[in-house]
Amino acid sequence: MDIEQKQADLIDYFVKQAHNHKEESLPNVIVEATSNSSLFAFSEILAVPNITQLRGTKYSVFVDVLQLFAHGTWSDYKKNVERLPPMVPDQIRKLKQLSVLTFAETNKVLPYDKLMQELDVSNVRELEDFLINECMYSGIVRGKLDQLRRCFEVQFAAGRDLRPEQLENMIRTLESWSTSSDNLLVSIQDKIKWADTKSEMNKKHQKDVEDRMEAAKKSSNKEDLDIRGHEEIFSGGGVMDYEERSRPKR
Repeated sequence: MDIEQKQADLIDYFVKQAHNHKEESLPNVIVEATSNSSLFAFSEILAVPNITQLRGTKYSVFVDVLQLFAHGTWSDYKKNVERLPPMVPDQIRKLKQLSVLTFAETNKVLPYDKLMQELDVSNVRELEDFLINECMYSGIVRGKLDQLRRCFEVQFAAGRDLRPEQLENMIRTLESWSTSSDNLLVSIQDKIKWADTKSEMNKKHQKDVEDRMEAAKKSSNKEDLDIRGHEEIFSGGGVMDYEERSRPKR
């Protein structure tokens, strides 16, 4: 099973769990989802009515946890650690993986120093082990570790859940792309129309040339016939030659 299909199956499973559980057991569903080693998308779970209805209850902090895993980073957790519940090791690893994905959204070269600071990693060896074992082996990123330049060169990174502001930017980008595509289509159609017109003009010109050549050929043939006709008249004996006409009659 590929990573996309596994992701879809897990999302479907936890969405059903969120629909079927009552308020007091939903925090366990959230912890289980955010701890799962193969799940990296949470917006669909976050949108389940049972989950959104936790807002304003004593369990509302778990909605914040789910929101953090959908859009946040390890640094965001550290800033709000006092009001959020403690995380189990699987959640910590998952949030750090998601943080790498967030950094890779806007940068294809990730400096080691920045990653170590953001992920609370103390040395390069520990960071490279995390990138290899927890990120590349899991299939969420592909890239090259450059020890000389002390950076991670990202070749591929899985997408995270879209934040509201990202959705607006994506809509604008798609609208711009659609407009550009429409303009390009019109331009292509105009060029096709021009090419068709040019082709018809060339065909007409070619026919005119052929017609003129045919007319010239017929005219030339007629002149040849006229010349041959005159030659036959003068050489056919129908007209007396000069000596015969000038000889005196006896």
